[in-house]
Amino acid sequence: MIEVFNHGVYLIDGEKVMSQAEAEAYLREKGAEADSKKYRKGTIANKIMSAHNVGKSEENLQIKFDSLISHDITYVGIIQTARASGLEKFPVQYSMTNCHNSLCAVGGTINEDDHIFGLSAAKKYGGVYVPANQAVIHQFARETMTGCGKMILGSDSHTRYGAMGTMGIGEGGPELVKQLLSNTYDVKAPQVVLVYLENKPRKGIGPHDVALALCRAVFKDALVTNKVLEFVGPGVKNLPMDFRIGIDVMTTETACLSSIWTTDEIVRNFYINHGRGEAYEKLAPEAVAYYDSMVKIDLSKIESMIALPFHPSNAYSIHELQENPVEILRQVEEAAKAQFGDKVDFHLTDKVVDGKIMIDQGIIAGCSGGMFDSICGAANILDGGDIGDGYFSLSIYPSSVPVNLALIRNGVQEKLLEAGAVFKPSFCGPCFGAGDVPGNNGLSIRHTTRNFPNREGSKPGEGQLSAVALVDALSIAATARNKGVLTAATDIDFEDVKYTYSYDKSVYEKRVYNGLGKADESSALRFGPNITDWPKMYALEENLLVKLACVIHDDVTTTDELIPSGETSSYRSNPLRLSEFALSRREPQYVPRSKAISATEKARRDGENPSELLDVLSKVTTNPEEAMRHTQFGSCVFARKPGDGSAREQAASCQKVLGGFANICYEFATKRYRSNCINWGILPFTIDKNREFNYSPDDYVFVPGIRDAIKNGQEEIPAKVITKNGVEDITLYVKGLTEDEKTIILEGCLMNYYRSQMK
Repeated sequence: MIEVFNHGVYLIDGEKVMSQAEAEAYLREKGAEADSKKYRKGTIANKIMSAHNVGKSEENLQIKFDSLISHDITYVGIIQTARASGLEKFPVQYSMTNCHNSLCAVGGTINEDDHIFGLSAAKKYGGVYVPANQAVIHQFARETMTGCGKMILGSDSHTRYGAMGTMGIGEGGPELVKQLLSNTYDVKAPQVVLVYLENKPRKGIGPHDVALALCRAVFKDALVTNKVLEFVGPGVKNLPMDFRIGIDVMTTETACLSSIWTTDEIVRNFYINHGRGEAYEKLAPEAVAYYDSMVKIDLSKIESMIALPFHPSNAYSIHELQENPVEILRQVEEAAKAQFGDKVDFHLTDKVVDGKIMIDQGIIAGCSGGMFDSICGAANILDGGDIGDGYFSLSIYPSSVPVNLALIRNGVQEKLLEAGAVFKPSFCGPCFGAGDVPGNNGLSIRHTTRNFPNREGSKPGEGQLSAVALVDALSIAATARNKGVLTAATDIDFEDVKYTYSYDKSVYEKRVYNGLGKADESSALRFGPNITDWPKMYALEENLLVKLACVIHDDVTTTDELIPSGETSSYRSNPLRLSEFALSRREPQYVPRSKAISATEKARRDGENPSELLDVLSKVTTNPEEAMRHTQFGSCVFARKPGDGSAREQAASCQKVLGGFANICYEFATKRYRSNCINWGILPFTIDKNREFNYSPDDYVFVPGIRDAIKNGQEEIPAKVITKNGVEDITLYVKGLTEDEKTIILEGCLMNYYRSQMK
């Protein structure tokens, strides 16, 4: 089904894969050498990144993007940060969609206040504003912003447009701020992974089946982390556009940096259908291209898949699960027990009734599931059937109004409504826990992007926990037809009708505000009472003393755990209120601990001599009072591998707002989370993977001379851990900082960095 080759390969003429030895022999016959450095430039990804690199180095890229995009959980903070840093107008297209907070009622008027702020910002700075429920963020980008050879930066982790020949990268808000201030996205040239597709999917197999199989194959061993996936091979031509898009958007769950696909007539027709034929360009690797590794996917062998809680990589074929349901579901129960302890009574094995797995809810939604072809496929399976009058329910969220219009006009929506499905607006809520929340201990199958804990809206702290499993729309429809009995679409006999999609942009022309190139300095921003400025942040001092406020030994810590989604979304425009939720579902004591640490630091800054600091510093310095005047005090989080998942900057900014100055880990799960930490002035410390971190909350780490160490590019930094049992040495690492990143940390955060440049 999927084979992984964790070594370099050559691709010849876009079709034939060769090993190093085979390539050497082949090229020798052609009078050339097998030079991996030379032929690495032959990949599509390298050609696009090189074209957008405004720096002089081929190794350390400085990229400027063609356009930017954000949604209503992130754009307020981005604009507020850019505004505080001297923003005058948007230098490139910046589109703001409203697809995350359009249905969430938490917080009174907050959500609509944010939307009004977004429109006023588009008018003032010259942006594009997409009203609520017109489109989910990535569908709007696909329909209006992509182009072959372009690059788009989005403040959402699923910014993936590779199937349209566009490299999309999802990052935290500060990286968009840099672009809005005409600065660069700095990244070490990533490795490129060949994803070689061959053959054709069987009837009943959808894009989520391929995507989940890919996540299972590569995520656990971090085989493609922070790399670029490049899709080529003879199997590409057998995939319709929506099928490619459905695979591509899920590449985020492999932890890769970005993705790109070869383009063909199917892509050309996509652009022509969307009235943008000029955006098409043939993209293909050079005659000889070198890739750092390869994933080979035989599409004909892909089975109907299901990703069980609590990660898209926890995937099985539906048939595997059906053969051994009790044991596999018990493993999920044990995982929940390990994470939540006795907070909840969570059980899934009772979903197995007479050997069949009973599902409570089905959802087809968002940037991955709400595609035209996926919804039409679901209608094919449910045509003439119904979902019944039991506990099972089915909700469908088309990805945009143009998609929904087409589904109405071709009769697909009618068929699904007749079968008992419910249609809802274009909204991302089911992906992050703000729409169609199932009952306690419910099992929801969703064609959405993620199934992390709490992505279905439950609250473990209040004894509530339900579960999300990711399933393709076709198998969701098959399950719905069987009244909630989990069923693979490959086991259903149905007529596979192919519908033609006709894009109608007239609604966008009537409703979307397009202020591109029309910045109006005199136009006023409109602020709701929840929209607040960032609190003052201080430059890094000579020494650093941090107190551990949270210690997490899970294999991976997601951004959902660092700052929950769902009901917190309304407070993303208020840094102080939002920070109250930091780590709330993982370690409820983190916020009060951090606040106490921050209060002590405030007392120090006010000229007091807190006894706590004097006592600790007396154990590691000869003159604690003098040392205290030059030692910044803050909180710190230890996690083995933090930052998997969303691009949301708040996973870092909330730590900083609460007085956080450092994170310590073995490695960061994603580049974007590490970048977020740096942009908020949080020291991104790592330690040796073989060193045990046997410390607890309320232990301290003292890092003398940290300011000079960062300034001078010192990557290995000696420090002291102070516990009740004494003082121990520890070596901290800060590797690969760029000159700008060093300065950002020294200044205390990105905003301070830009303010210092304006003086």
